[in-house]
Amino acid sequence: MHADDMILISVDDHIAEPADMFENHVPAKYRGQAPRVETDEQRFQQWWYGDQKGRNLGLNAVAGKPREMFNVNPANYTEMRPGCYDVHERVRDMSAGGTLAGLNFPNWTGFSGQVLNEGPDLAVNEIMIKAYNDWHVDEWCASYPDRFIPCGILPLFDVDKAAAEVRRLALKGCHAVTFSENPAALQMPSIHSGHWDPLFAACSDVGTVLCLHVGSSSKAASTSADAPPSVAMGLSSVMSIYSLGDLMWADFWWRFPSLTFSLTEGDIGWIPYFLQRAEHIQDRHSGWTGHAFPDGFGPSDVFRQRILCCFINDPVGVSLIDHFNIDNVCWESDFPHSDTSWPNGPEVNEAQFATLTDQQINKITHENAMRHFSFDPFATRSKERSTVRALREEATDVDTVTRVGRPPDESDRDYFKSLGTKQPAGPDRVGR
Repeated sequence: MHADDMILISVDDHIAEPADMFENHVPAKYRGQAPRVETDEQRFQQWWYGDQKGRNLGLNAVAGKPREMFNVNPANYTEMRPGCYDVHERVRDMSAGGTLAGLNFPNWTGFSGQVLNEGPDLAVNEIMIKAYNDWHVDEWCASYPDRFIPCGILPLFDVDKAAAEVRRLALKGCHAVTFSENPAALQMPSIHSGHWDPLFAACSDVGTVLCLHVGSSSKAASTSADAPPSVAMGLSSVMSIYSLGDLMWADFWWRFPSLTFSLTEGDIGWIPYFLQRAEHIQDRHSGWTGHAFPDGFGPSDVFRQRILCCFINDPVGVSLIDHFNIDNVCWESDFPHSDTSWPNGPEVNEAQFATLTDQQINKITHENAMRHFSFDPFATRSKERSTVRALREEATDVDTVTRVGRPPDESDRDYFKSLGTKQPAGPDRVGR
């Protein structure tokens, strides 16, 4: 399939949330406790929630910049393209890159809303989480309902409140929520504990996908303290490997027949090996582990039936596509993060999909995302107006080169090193 003829829906993009996002959604009596953006003496801008520091902008907002202009340090809104934080400019950028629609994860809150869950007053935390969701669904996504798949965050400090928020969001048409890739790393009960059953039940009942974004445990793989930055960057998928390992051996699937998880931004080329390894473990070791599956099932069947996966540019994974349930494989753009293929995603896809049939390409590029996230852009936009060619024709005036920012210097590398004593870092996950 030619790049111009594709219809592209990304299941992983991000928002560098605008500084005024809470103004219309926090009750008057709590506005003094709402998250805020502060500018320091170096002109870096940083989100704060009380004394909880939000995740910085840095590598999270570099779309359109040459790699020689990527910064790790916290940045400010003037050093990024407006499409990172302005919904109207975002849609123009999406059209210029040939992307019809995207599911947008949070940035400053952490990928599973960690920061908003960490405030000392749990009642206030819940108010701010709901305010974030109302802004995201009712302002950001509702501005262009054919261009955005809404994705909520949850009050993970109370599983019953989290389940209630899933149900509230579903009534708004939101069928994706972000959950931690490893809640135990956030000092919460693990997925094996039974603690999360009310949340899993709610998601199963209303058809909401639990999305596990790499970095959503505020943790990443590490080797040695003096390893160069490329080591952490190269091991970014390791946390998704851990998540898949936990999920394949979980015992809750049979209690929640429609429950679905998504592994986000971990690529897919590594997955067939770990499926084969899991089957080997069940065959050789189940005598002493005592792990049992329903008749005819195995750990790899759990993955193929209940777990979604996605990739940006992974020709190895594409070459192994016969090892997957292709109905559960999706494409992602990762705009505006440093791994994004924007604005050349269509051309990247044409090359990596060269051996696939048109039917396979359509499933990966948009049909699977539409089905799993209950999203129908064609209710308001025709397929003919949704192709890469048609979208780019709507945005011929968009300059896809970002002409603001600064070259990195030693302070960026020093900042990256300092994260080793605070939050672990990985590609596109610096400071999260």
